[in-house]
Amino acid sequence: MALAVTTTRLSESRPLLALAPERPDTVAWLCDGDGFVAWGNAVTLDPGEPDQRFLDADGLFRAATQDATITDEVGVPGGGLIAFGSFTFAAVAGSKLRIPQVIVGRRNGVTWQTVITTGHDLACDPPLAAGVTRPVPAHHQPRFAGSTNPDVHWLDAVAQARAAIRSGALDKVVLARDYAVWSYEPFSPLAIAERLSATFPQCYTFIFDGLVGATPELLLRVAGDTVTSQVLAGTCARDANEARDTALTQALLASQKDRDEHAFAVASVADVLALHSNDLNVPNTPYVLKLANVQHLATTITGTLRQPIRALSLAGQMHPSAAVGGTPRENALAFIATHEGMQRGRYAAPIGYVTPDGDGEFGIALRCAEVSGARARLFAGVGIVAESLPEAELAETHLKLLAMQRALGSI
Repeated sequence: MALAVTTTRLSESRPLLALAPERPDTVAWLCDGDGFVAWGNAVTLDPGEPDQRFLDADGLFRAATQDATITDEVGVPGGGLIAFGSFTFAAVAGSKLRIPQVIVGRRNGVTWQTVITTGHDLACDPPLAAGVTRPVPAHHQPRFAGSTNPDVHWLDAVAQARAAIRSGALDKVVLARDYAVWSYEPFSPLAIAERLSATFPQCYTFIFDGLVGATPELLLRVAGDTVTSQVLAGTCARDANEARDTALTQALLASQKDRDEHAFAVASVADVLALHSNDLNVPNTPYVLKLANVQHLATTITGTLRQPIRALSLAGQMHPSAAVGGTPRENALAFIATHEGMQRGRYAAPIGYVTPDGDGEFGIALRCAEVSGARARLFAGVGIVAESLPEAELAETHLKLLAMQRALGSI
């Protein structure tokens, strides 16, 4: 049945997350206060073949929206019909694309509401319903419930990765670990997202099917003929003392280990975008992106597309970049499957939104947790190169996990 889509302007200035109801199907995607919250389920699209999950999702989305009637009185990017999606890291089941019933968006001070129906009344919460409730925060500290791969085994995997790199079998591989917590009361994805958004406003805060986080890494943005990617690799801590923090920044920029790790990640993105782009701008040196708890080496890549290419198709070609997989790609993925000791699920994979014309924005699901009731599974990963030290890499995962531990109240 054809979709009917109506977008109207709203006189509303409250934070977007404050406008969303606490529902299992609530979705969020926002950065610096702009973005979307959404809920309800007009259409759910499940890619049938994991190996072709990005192309399958795009084909299903095109079929579901080809006869849509769209009335958009606002006319801003992201208004009208959009679908939110989250994909698995590996070629396994679990990827999903959803067209919601209600979307509330904001861009450059303009706020709007989109309602999507399938030709009959759909029960859904109004976007600005009074008395939106949140679960009462727990009065105790959530507890650590273990990791899939014990620290000593993970350290051994890092040592084996370093040996493989030094033997020439790999140039870089990313190894991740998980951290489970439990609570007496259910976790609230919206409350977690609100804390993350307040702490990391320049990151992309997201909620989708129990996956909640705030990623600093933009895999790609396709807007007309312009494509953008922000690559992050190479990390160090922050310090409250300005002089010490500056010293950490300078040490990060001077670190050959971190520069090598970053260069592999940049090359993996640039090589794909170069196949489709003219005037590809790949800066020779990275800058430092400072977040509340860590700082990263960062490179922003931009280009002009030679021919139209849909965001989902391009995301499928770019994933996984060397920032979350490694290089050579197939060798690194084989090493991860054999040595990492856990299933990543949707961690370190694309998450974001698309529009019917093929535009879209996808981040990489980092600094995140899978939340299910009173249980949560947190993730952190590090890039291993020849100069990596296993104990230092373990310490970096602890540093990266702190953001989500604080957001869940476990520290």
